[in-house]
Amino acid sequence: MVSLAGLLGGATLTLIVVAFHYAKGTGWEAPEDISQEVLEQRAETVPETDFPEPYNRSIGGGGAAAIPAGEGGAELAEGEEEEEDDSFDPADIAEDDVEYYEIEFAKEGETIEVANNENLLDAGEDEGWDLPYACRQGQCISCAGQITDGPAEDYIRHSQNDSLMDDDMEEGYCLTCVAYPTDDFTLETSESP
Repeated sequence: MVSLAGLLGGATLTLIVVAFHYAKGTGWEAPEDISQEVLEQRAETVPETDFPEPYNRSIGGGGAAAIPAGEGGAELAEGEEEEEDDSFDPADIAEDDVEYYEIEFAKEGETIEVANNENLLDAGEDEGWDLPYACRQGQCISCAGQITDGPAEDYIRHSQNDSLMDDDMEEGYCLTCVAYPTDDFTLETSESP
């Protein structure tokens, strides 16, 4: 038969051994976080493409804007000429013609200098701000912002604009990914029509 003293002695000895084991620790340490390193290695293996980034990258909504009836894709009537493309290429600005403007990013609480050959989105990202965007090609409104000083055409030029209508531009809306300053102004980021 088992004696009660032996049973209690064995249980006590077991508890003491377990207590000493956990008091020293298990020796296990969490491995180093290598997630950023893995992402960078994967990014290096992906070839560059001309495809826009997916719309699900946008922070502030996004997707393509609807084209009102009768405006897009209509064929020209006989004798009609296609309107000239008046978009500009910021790369065509000579170094002697580069000008800098004071742009107040209202929500970020800072005013920065932006060159007329640098778009507003890139300038904000250079400051470390997490601004919304998706396509980076003026084909959606994820990066839209609003110029509070007046009509957008008075303060910026778009190198590409497939999404904003004339009424939107009149209300001060711009696409920060393709908007280049032509004057000083205040910008409200993450504002879309």
